Amino acid sequence: MLMTRLFLLLARWPLWALHALGWLGGWVVWLASPTYRRRWWAHTRLAGLRGRARWASVGAAGQQVAELPRLWFGPPVPVGWEGAAHIDAALAQGRGVLFLTPHLGCFEVTPRAYAERFGTHAPITVLYRPSRQAALDALLQRARRRPGMAAAPTTLAGVRQLMHALRRGEAVGLLPDQVPPEGLGVWAPFFGRPAYTMTLAARLAQQPGVQVLLAWGERLPWGRGYVVHVQPWAQVMDAPLAADPAQAAAQINGAMERLIARAPSQYLWGYARYKSPRALR
Repeated sequence: MLMTRLFLLLARWPLWALHALGWLGGWVVWLASPTYRRRWWAHTRLAGLRGRARWASVGAAGQQVAELPRLWFGPPVPVGWEGAAHIDAALAQGRGVLFLTPHLGCFEVTPRAYAERFGTHAPITVLYRPSRQAALDALLQRARRRPGMAAAPTTLAGVRQLMHALRRGEAVGLLPDQVPPEGLGVWAPFFGRPAYTMTLAARLAQQPGVQVLLAWGERLPWGRGYVVHVQPWAQVMDAPLAADPAQAAAQINGAMERLIARAPSQYLWGYARYKSPRALR
């Protein structure tokens, strides 16, 4: 498969070269796609993002794509930690740990870094959306198979897989700002605009004994690697998660907003966050 060969070739590149290529690619897509550009303008304006951080997000979006071959199939990348002690404390209690990560920075590095450091003690299962193209889906599954890390598809079987992992005292990771299928979400504000938001994150968080940690992978400049930031829910949000699904979804969106505010230039503002499931249009 041509795509697999390309990924294996790019996996040998140094990280700085991939980030340079990605920066260029991000601007090419921004200039070439009016639809993408309009969405980026609307989302950054809604969030009040201006100046240097706003423009830097164009190249950062391309970097997020270009670094994937190295992360999936290449040698390990340098990763530092801020807040790893929170993971140690959570795992020491022997209960399930739920990581919530927005489309911020390098969200692919977070579960991989966890698997390398903590996976032998408590593996992590990450939720992913299968591709409609069989060849690409096979590539994604291959990329996400590694010691200490498993992947669960966005299906009922995948949700059960996540539930079982938490009950075994393992870790689960997902992107709560990913638009869910019809019937699996509620409308909740995100930067002041209603966004169809998954209820799964709150359902998992409310399982008995589950501890919620917020995490994101900061991309360092000049290919120097990444820093994984970890914070407990209580450090980011003032109130515990509500029992009502709509209120809980709004709280989780608020938590994601606060994480994004730490590095707005690394958020994927071009992501179609406010789209509706097809059947609801």
